[in-house]
Amino acid sequence: MSAAILVSGLINIETTLGIDHFPLDYFPVTYAFDRVASTVSGVGYNVAKALHTLGHGVAMASLIGDDFHGQWVKQAMASLGLATEGLQASLPATPASVILYEPGGRRQIHVDLKTIQESAYDEARFVAQLADCRLAVMCNINYNRALLPAVQAAGRPIATDVHVLSDPDDAYNRDFMAAADILFLSDEGLHGRPSEELIGALQSRYHNDIIVMGRGSQGALMYVAADRQFYQAPACSPRPVVNTIGAGDALFSAFLHGYLSHGNPYQALNQACLFAGWKIGVAGAADGFLSAGELAGLTGASS
Repeated sequence: MSAAILVSGLINIETTLGIDHFPLDYFPVTYAFDRVASTVSGVGYNVAKALHTLGHGVAMASLIGDDFHGQWVKQAMASLGLATEGLQASLPATPASVILYEPGGRRQIHVDLKTIQESAYDEARFVAQLADCRLAVMCNINYNRALLPAVQAAGRPIATDVHVLSDPDDAYNRDFMAAADILFLSDEGLHGRPSEELIGALQSRYHNDIIVMGRGSQGALMYVAADRQFYQAPACSPRPVVNTIGAGDALFSAFLHGYLSHGNPYQALNQACLFAGWKIGVAGAADGFLSAGELAGLTGASS
């Protein structure tokens, strides 16, 4: 399968721990049977795996460690049928994360990026992968900042997710927001500020074609510049929620799948909410993805 989408982003080793509740009380030891698991994850990996599961050809550009965990990443990708040529094993250690989650799905994320934020990805390797792709998914990891001009020079559209954002002039994310044709973010940084206000400020500054704000149990809010209108997609919960980790990655991935497949952003967002709602019925961020056929069947059953 040719790689129609290039995903450039973080891969890490993720450990999830199910707890009884937040805040977590102190105790010296507990036996969390069947509530501790480790797997390959990270925003870039989650998006690549979701798009691959949905039937798209995917290439990936990422920095991993020259260590045991880096080998684990390569094996995990190869077992899925994802090419590993874009993995640059130049870090001393592979990034890692620990996710605590409670019944009902609330989660707390602890991320150790190791040295990735001070490291660079080989531009020649990146450009070679970009040549055959119709879309570049540029996650807001620091090494991608230097690669954005190469994507723009190649004339490829850019999709990015800046996650939790409160300031439209956020210094870290400004380059990514300015380059994005499709921009995703979360409402978790709003602290009561109206969603439309922040989206409007982003659109006026960066002129993105599409902006989508994930709103958790309230679904997702989208602005489509071509139509000059907002659209609210409802949340879907087709099965019980286990852990909301990775919900935003799933929403982002499924929207790109639908939009690339048929070009209708409204239909794509509705299906993406369903895809994300199904995904959070498992504990790990990189698990619980539907295939395109399964998503279509679930869409038909819920309509």
